[in-house]
Amino acid sequence: MSKDIVKPSTLPGFLELLPKDQILFNEIKDIIRNTYEKHGFIPIDTPLIEKSEILLAKGGGETEKQIYRFTKGDTDMALRFDLTVPLARYVAQHFSELTFPFRRYHIGKVYRGEKSQRGRFREFYQCDVDIIGNGKLNVIYDAEILSIIYCTFKNLGFENFTIKINNRKILNGFFSSLGITNSVEVLRAIDKLEKIGEKGVIDELINLGLSRDAVTKILKFIQIRGNDEEKLQSLKSLNIESQIFQEGIKELITVTDYTKIFGVPEKNYTIDLTIARGLDYYTGTVYETFLDDYPEIGSVCSGGRYENLAEYYTTQKLPGVGVSIGLTRLFYQLKEAGLLENDTPSTFTKVLIIPMDESFNGYAIKIANTLRENNIISEVYFEDAKIGKKLNYANNLNIPYTIFIGDEEVKNQKASLKDMKSGFQALITVDDVIKTVK
Repeated sequence: MSKDIVKPSTLPGFLELLPKDQILFNEIKDIIRNTYEKHGFIPIDTPLIEKSEILLAKGGGETEKQIYRFTKGDTDMALRFDLTVPLARYVAQHFSELTFPFRRYHIGKVYRGEKSQRGRFREFYQCDVDIIGNGKLNVIYDAEILSIIYCTFKNLGFENFTIKINNRKILNGFFSSLGITNSVEVLRAIDKLEKIGEKGVIDELINLGLSRDAVTKILKFIQIRGNDEEKLQSLKSLNIESQIFQEGIKELITVTDYTKIFGVPEKNYTIDLTIARGLDYYTGTVYETFLDDYPEIGSVCSGGRYENLAEYYTTQKLPGVGVSIGLTRLFYQLKEAGLLENDTPSTFTKVLIIPMDESFNGYAIKIANTLRENNIISEVYFEDAKIGKKLNYANNLNIPYTIFIGDEEVKNQKASLKDMKSGFQALITVDDVIKTVK
């Protein structure tokens, strides 16, 4: 009786790559990591599984609907849905052991039970970078975070991208001047402008109970035009006396001034009063990053300033600023748009050593060890097969060099090195192999 065969498949919303694409994915991840480290950020890694009470400390709502939650024995636990809540718990828990400002980066997988659709994932990598202060945090760090966004996308090979910035204090102060008390819901509606258009935003604002006059003023406000200097002047000319509004303008001026000092070209950032960021824990500067030539991809990096990161876990006031890149989604969208030219090989191996007979395996291993000691990635093909199959193995994986080992090579303690691209082959010493391959 034959056993039942289970058809191999993955769950919807989980991305799985073949080696060629996985190597490219890892290269992009390494560029982001190296950029973060170059700016003095240090890594942390928190558990994938947290206590449910930690993840839900702020309250249920959408979060509770999206988290993967389960129990084991008496423990109620869940998979992390972002890297910010674990950061808050981490800083509160290790507060006395950390040095502030605490500059951390975290690249890891998160899980959300979202509706499965093209380009949206239930398991995905986030690449977060944050600066956390103890009691206070200078707004200049907001400009530094913007400069890190710029450096990251520049290092990824992009030229035409725009980092849009705003300040929640400006928005909140403006709403307050209109007598609006439910500013969080209004911000969430405004944040959808790119997705649902002006009419959609108007409908949402009316449904929130705002008057037609208030809606008109809000739309006029967020559509202030001009260069950054002109936008700031327009904001000042509104003569809104709200203290929080004035603080927002002052902070935005500081951020734009220091962004120039950090060396970010003016073509790569702009003040945009429609940028609100739907999450209600942002309290100051907010960022959204877009690829100019591919607006349909949407925001590729976002974040902002928050005044009290860990308020649910400690009485310590821990202000911070940071951004996140959804790497899995970004990789998928860039690939779908044909923006990733993947000419990387399907392996890291640079030299494939082919013994012509089993009796030559020992010498082949010796050569492989010598190459590895010289930082040349190599492997030995041990399978008993025809030479054509062995060469096909090298060609399929785009391995640039092969070494053949037979009687003559062992007798002379040399190696027959073949350049797989040009076809040139020569019997040379192992030292010369190292010089040629390197």
